[in-house]
This record gives sequence, structure tokens and C-alpha cells, in this order.
Amino acid sequence: MEQPALLVVDVQKGLDEPWLGKRNNPDAESNIALLLSEWRNRGLPVVHIQHCSKEPDSPLRPELPGNAFKAEARPLPKEKRFQKSVNSAFIGTGLAEYLHERRISSLVIVGMTTSHCVSATARTASDLGFSVTVISNATAAFECTGHDGVNYSAEDVHNINLVSLNGEFCTIRSTEEMLKRFA
Repeated sequence: MEQPALLVVDVQKGLDEPWLGKRNNPDAESNIALLLSEWRNRGLPVVHIQHCSKEPDSPLRPELPGNAFKAEARPLPKEKRFQKSVNSAFIGTGLAEYLHERRISSLVIVGMTTSHCVSATARTASDLGFSVTVISNATAAFECTGHDGVNYSAEDVHNINLVSLNGEFCTIRSTEEMLKRFA
């Protein structure tokens, strides 16, 4: 099996802001830390994505404390970082070129949020020809109100996004399933 790169998307302090609403999967960060540890122990490629928002009210603006990486996912000096201002980690960042130059064709995606940057990144990666796995319990979503005025729970938003990705753009696995693949 080709050794995939771990793509850690937007695991930033600003996504802990209470006004964002209820979030599912409170163990996402600990699962991300487990996967990071495994990748690092095996010397596999790790790439970090940092959202640098241009939106006036975003806690992820570069000048705000919320832009910082969370402790569980803080990049090591040797790990590559890309900054973005849109949902997909591939738009305007050079990420695809970086991966192609290193002959990396398989990605495992973790991070925040399932319905935004994780989904957009997985879809773009698939469209660019990468083999993609999204880790269900190392990603999370927030509740939201839909166009129909209905409030959708964080768990529903998360699961519906995973269902729409699975089989079409990626394979969905759990942290445990991914770690077993290395055993």
C-alpha cells in the first residue's frame, strides 16, 4: 500500500468559539493527535493547512489569536504548511504541486469542518486524481440552520457530508480503522 500523506485541515483555536454553535465529535482533536503521532513515528509526510480568513467577523483572521493551531495539531518545524483563504486547501496554495513533486498520490484528511473545508478539500483532491480517505471521527461539524429554516444538528451535518463524500470522492474510515491498516 502506498504510504499516504496526512492532511491536517484547519485545526485552529478560533473554531472553539461558542458563537459557532454546537459541535459534534468532541474527540476529534484527540483522534487527530493519535494519527499525527502514528504518521510522525513512521516518518510519513504530514501537511498542515491553516485558514487565514478575510471575513471581518471570522475568528480565523491572521491577526487574531484564533488563527493559531490547536496544541494537539501544532506543526513540527519540518512539516509543510499551507495557508488558504477559501474552503479548498488546493485553491491558490500550491498544495497540488507540492504533492505531485513528491509523488504523493494518496491523502488521509482530518480536521475542521466536515461540511466546509474538509469536504471542499476532499472533493478537489479527488477531482485532481488523488486517492482520498476522510477520517470520520477525526473531523467535526457545527449545527446550522438550512435554507428551509430548519436547524440541523451537528451530528446530522457531519454524517450527511460524510455520506455525500463516501464512494464518490473518497473512502470514509475511522481512526481505529486507519491505524489497523498500519498494523
